[in-house]
Amino acid sequence: MQKNIGFVSTRFAGIDGVTLEASKWAAVFKQCGHRYFWFAGLLDHSPEHSFLVPEAFFQHEKNRWINSEIFGKNRRDSSVTDAIYDLKTYLKKQLKEFIQTFEIDLLVAENILTIPMHIPLGIALTEIIAETQIPTIAHHHDFYWERTRFAVNAVGDYLRMAFPPKLPAIEHVVINSAAQEELALRTGISSTIIPNVLDFENPPQINERQTEAFWQSIGLQPDDVKILQPTRIIQRKGIEHAIELVEKLNDPRYKLIISHEAGDEGWEYVEWLKEDSKQRGVDLRLVNIHMSDPMNPDVNHKETCSLWDVYPHADFITYPSLYEGFGNAFLEAVYFRKPLLINSYATFVQDIAPKGFDLIVMDGYLTRKKVLEVKEVLESPDRRAKMVNTNYELASRHYAYAKLRRWLNILLTNFFGVAP
Repeated sequence: MQKNIGFVSTRFAGIDGVTLEASKWAAVFKQCGHRYFWFAGLLDHSPEHSFLVPEAFFQHEKNRWINSEIFGKNRRDSSVTDAIYDLKTYLKKQLKEFIQTFEIDLLVAENILTIPMHIPLGIALTEIIAETQIPTIAHHHDFYWERTRFAVNAVGDYLRMAFPPKLPAIEHVVINSAAQEELALRTGISSTIIPNVLDFENPPQINERQTEAFWQSIGLQPDDVKILQPTRIIQRKGIEHAIELVEKLNDPRYKLIISHEAGDEGWEYVEWLKEDSKQRGVDLRLVNIHMSDPMNPDVNHKETCSLWDVYPHADFITYPSLYEGFGNAFLEAVYFRKPLLINSYATFVQDIAPKGFDLIVMDGYLTRKKVLEVKEVLESPDRRAKMVNTNYELASRHYAYAKLRRWLNILLTNFFGVAP
């Protein structure tokens, strides 16, 4: 039976992890015969199945002011409480209209009941679910207790209420086993683990013209060796380790490219990376262009630079993250059959490494042995082919759309009683 599924978040635009995973879920829902619609404050989707509310964007001026008054502080003024309530009331009205307009049968809350970047939106959605009992999948990517910037706050009452809420109409989904354990420990909420996925049943479609144009725009020469760091520029991505790797490879042909723009956590780290790479003699290229979600069918991929235009010509991928909820860049590198260096962050150690992937793994610091392993992969086509083919086969078994289809069908059966 066809269902109308409403995705709700602060934004579905660009190439942040939440946007990308929502697009994958939408694609799988469509394969299963369902229709999907979007509610957010920033959207890259067609107006025919979208409901744009600018006040729902976490960077909207009203929400930015609220956040400035509640994080890093132990007490909030009554005027802040009033502002939260007023914005919540407005957003609640908009959510109701979204549900009615598109006759939504099931909501998918993408991280907005997880990380408190938009307190009024989280409360508004929580109240809607409590009042209507509308079936909801709360898709949790990263909880507030996993981020130090939310440790000191003046909204403990709201966090306990809505981030996440414990309601009978909600099925909770997390992306790693540590999050499942911590969620149960802190709140008593049980959850299903659904890791990030990619369409390994269908290899990526590559637009050679746009791929060539992307690399030419960076100003690289034909014999340059392209070391790609395919992440946002935020401190937990450990980009300084990628700089150190290129320095120790000690070859002027090796160029380090960071493909994503700076994140939502300030600019000091960007400036420090520029200075660090300069002192180490590393040619660092920062790509400062807006890239589109390659899995979003509403984007004109022939005219817009896509994330899939970045990977094809890269020679090696660096992913030395200190912390990840799962690790999209890991899956993307495997999808494009690229070798990579990865740091042993907790989710990788607990959930990914036991699958047996053939990777170069550093343990918090870069040793001479790891540098030599990178050099061997770069200089040996046989070693490279063995690595990337093994990884693609393993990912096809564990992180393909087929797995996601099975998990989502189970969740929908829990709600509606029969397999959709």
